[in-house]
Amino acid sequence: MVTRILSVHLCLILLFWAVVADSATNSPPHLDRNYLPYGCGSCHVGMEFKYGGGANRCLLCHGKLTQDSAGWMKDRQPVADISKDFGKNYRHPVFDKPGIHDSKETLPEVNPSAPRHADCVDCHNPHQVSSETPFSGIKGKKMGNFNAQITKEYELCYLCHADSANLPLNATNKRIEFSTSNQSFHPVEGEGKNLAVISLMRPYKERKSSPSDISVIKCADCHGSDDPNAPRGPHGSKYQWLLVDNYSTGDNLVESSFTYELCYRCHKRSSILANESFPQHSRHIAGERNFKGGGTSCHTCHSSHGSVENRYLIKFNRAYVSESSSGKLKFVEKGTYTFHGECWLSCHGVDHNPKTY
Repeated sequence: MVTRILSVHLCLILLFWAVVADSATNSPPHLDRNYLPYGCGSCHVGMEFKYGGGANRCLLCHGKLTQDSAGWMKDRQPVADISKDFGKNYRHPVFDKPGIHDSKETLPEVNPSAPRHADCVDCHNPHQVSSETPFSGIKGKKMGNFNAQITKEYELCYLCHADSANLPLNATNKRIEFSTSNQSFHPVEGEGKNLAVISLMRPYKERKSSPSDISVIKCADCHGSDDPNAPRGPHGSKYQWLLVDNYSTGDNLVESSFTYELCYRCHKRSSILANESFPQHSRHIAGERNFKGGGTSCHTCHSSHGSVENRYLIKFNRAYVSESSSGKLKFVEKGTYTFHGECWLSCHGVDHNPKTY
């Protein structure tokens, strides 16, 4: 009897929202009968509410449509198929850990023992999302008693990749790395501090001076599908770290346009190899002289996100770089924008104690 009463109540609720959806103007897609002819019931009938509906529910429309799953969609407006990206080697673990999401959970996580997971509703509010307002309905980090709505993409990413108490041991707080108070950072939260990035290709510029200039980038400029025709968003990629292009971070590598393809999206390869900003760039990454077996990655000397201590994104990778013979590991700039400095470190058996340029 209780089950029947609940079912009746659910049907009445769905009917109410179906009427609301029909009467609304400029409705979000999930309240638009051109997409969902059965209204709210298209998603909610048979849905497991405790887990936010579950990602498989989304695939009824956003996966490979079949007559058995959602045949009524075949004559409707087309929607993006995200299933292919979620089948790639590197992906958000939406389908890897089903049944963990709790509709009452808050982000960032405050429980260090909470299992890391992701669900579609962590990034999308299906009742409010639209192509014009992708973050609508998603709340940001709680500040006191106030939860502001997210308006920028990086705020969404920070919900899981910044202040979460259950960050993996090898993970870093991206909010700290992108902070505009750092010595240097990729310009995600705001324009960068370096006014002389010689290798930048247009339309990228240090400061925006015309409408076509790009001086601030998004997480999605680097993280997303390797397929440019795939749905927008970091659902999955064939490249590690969910990157849109290849970025090799090892050592003893052969430099090529593919090895550092991600970097070369914005930074001119010919400028880097011509040593226009650092007189030893080519020697380090192309493997000249001492590095006859190959060069070392951009990642050996530069952080992809930001450096708290140094300008020019300099942050040495301790997997390949260690202290100099005097026990120092640091970079010292010799004059602002003069492209002169010194490094104190040991790398490839070469003692920089220091090496100056």
